[in-house]
Amino acid sequence: MTIRALQLRGDRDIALLQRDAPPPPAPHEVQLRIRYVGLNHIDVWGFRGMAFAKRQFPLSVGAEAAGEVTAVGTDVSDLAPGDRVVPFSALTCGTCPACRRGRENLCGNVAGVRGFHVDGFAQELTNHPARLVVKLPDAVDLRDAACVPVAYATVEHMLFDNAQLQPGEWILVHAGGSSIGSIAIRIAKALGCTVITTVGSDDKAVKAKALGADHVINYRTDRFEGVVRKLTAKKGVDVVFEHVGADTWSGSLLSMKRGGRLVTCGATSGPSGSINLMQLFQQQYRIIGSFGAPLNALSRALDRIASGVAPVIDTVYGLEDFRAGLARLEHRDVFGKILVEI
Repeated sequence: MTIRALQLRGDRDIALLQRDAPPPPAPHEVQLRIRYVGLNHIDVWGFRGMAFAKRQFPLSVGAEAAGEVTAVGTDVSDLAPGDRVVPFSALTCGTCPACRRGRENLCGNVAGVRGFHVDGFAQELTNHPARLVVKLPDAVDLRDAACVPVAYATVEHMLFDNAQLQPGEWILVHAGGSSIGSIAIRIAKALGCTVITTVGSDDKAVKAKALGADHVINYRTDRFEGVVRKLTAKKGVDVVFEHVGADTWSGSLLSMKRGGRLVTCGATSGPSGSINLMQLFQQQYRIIGSFGAPLNALSRALDRIASGVAPVIDTVYGLEDFRAGLARLEHRDVFGKILVEI
């Protein structure tokens, strides 16, 4: 038996191919029928080729997915064929101190991230460790669930485990048209926060406003930090949701109130930024790095979606059109999440 798989054969060389179906799952594994894959910047980086990524080609792509269990290993008792699930993409060890305390994103023995270092989810069938699979609530559909393992769970971890966002606070969300930015807007508004967001076009400004953002700044025409200071009567915001990097770093620091919190998970515009140390300690800023999410954040994200706070889905492509979705993400021609249906 063969299955369809989207495979990276080298840097910027990707093709839809036939490959052998996986064997029956090992005792500790489940076999998954993948239905949707979510696209993220990690897919763009993997496609371009990253010097630090140790991997062997060909490599099935896709780090974020949702699907159904088709078979279970002999040691698996909490999952059954037909269960709708999302897989955790980092192959964590499950035994180190970080894993044992529920901080899998701090695991010191990760065997790789699926779709980046090792075979990913953009294939019809795949086996995965049962302990790294989370069941969906009945109220969550597979398309929304496919936004969870990388994007939605990252936002959940950033806003609550790290920034500890509280109802009624002011928050600046950068790149409100991105998959994580649009999710952050919806979550913060559901919490009763006042949301300021930045976007790169007037079209995205209209969409961000419709999404619920209280104030939208086109960073191409206005200096966002000046607008933020004006909107907050020069006090600044309680929380900055940062993932842009070099282009926004200095302005983000100037946008915080005294004692404000900045949480960052990305650097898509560049990895380097400077900081005035006197500003840091005098203003008592808290700057928090956030990478990925622990496994429990997937469950919390799914519950939040079930409560009505759904992700924003821009477009759903077919597997054969993966390159088109990747190109749109690479050029930031997107508002919300791009999915690929398998």
